[in-house]
Amino acid sequence: MPHIKVYIHFVWSTKNRIPFLNSPELRKKVWQHIAENARSKGIFVDFVNGYADHCHCLVSLGVDQSIQKLVNLIKGESSHWVNKNNLTTEKFEWQNDYFAVSVSASNLERVRNYIKNQEEHHRKKSFQEEYEEFVKNYNFKKFED
Repeated sequence: MPHIKVYIHFVWSTKNRIPFLNSPELRKKVWQHIAENARSKGIFVDFVNGYADHCHCLVSLGVDQSIQKLVNLIKGESSHWVNKNNLTTEKFEWQNDYFAVSVSASNLERVRNYIKNQEEHHRKKSFQEEYEEFVKNYNFKKFED
């Protein structure tokens, strides 16, 4: 039996960065659903949180899971669930693109705290500013879709 521990920090935004998730209550419902649904599919979501226009998700990859498969399952099912339950006034969608970066064991607690404190973090900084930091800090090529 393989023993692996690979953590990935995912970040993705709502389609066109529309602030669909505009209340703490709605965000709490969506994040809770993402965690519960992922668990039912054998996906270990360590921590999930975000803000009105994006989501952060810390996931431990399973032995037979790929980044693309995980993010597609989480994003696709959660947007379907939001729409099925009429939680937004317009059709809810996630943006196609996403960030995925590995997290070392020594940084897990720091990343959890960063994800946990999204409400406070975004009182001072927009998602666009956060996006720019990710691009710079992880040397990603900048793109728009």
